Amino acid sequence: MSNDSPSVLRWRDCHQPSVRKLLSRFGLKIVEIDIGSAIPGSFWGDEEAGLIRNRLYLRNDTPLHSILHESCHYICMSPDRRQQLDTNAGGDYNEENAVCYLQILLSSEIDGYSPQHCMRDMDAWGYSFRLGSAQAWFERDAEDALEWLNIRGLGRLGQLNNRVN
Repeated sequence: MSNDSPSVLRWRDCHQPSVRKLLSRFGLKIVEIDIGSAIPGSFWGDEEAGLIRNRLYLRNDTPLHSILHESCHYICMSPDRRQQLDTNAGGDYNEENAVCYLQILLSSEIDGYSPQHCMRDMDAWGYSFRLGSAQAWFERDAEDALEWLNIRGLGRLGQLNNRVN
């Protein structure tokens, strides 16, 4: 994506202290990169967030949904995978769904952001879901994603679900 991509909430416009507080709970360290510089560890390039081990790289123009998405990949990984992490989070289809589900849940932990706003941003950015939108998927087709989180002991994060609907 480029800077003329759809309007989504970006790092420069979000409540950064609440994002930092949330991600620090999981041992992630935010590293800010200057505008115009390539983002280390970014799988997709452009302004997308990057991951190298426990460092999350971003710029002022990085979308908040991308920050959450990459962070959730880290959260969903085993400690061994985290130690090897450099750019490509890997994982399979089921993990990717769990990551999307978790990013929606965790959006409620960020001041001025919400699951609804996160889902709109995901749709605007081009995430694709079987039911046509992030919200339709989350509400009617994501039981397997929540089960994946529960099996891996991340179900306590799923308790936020009560604040989403």
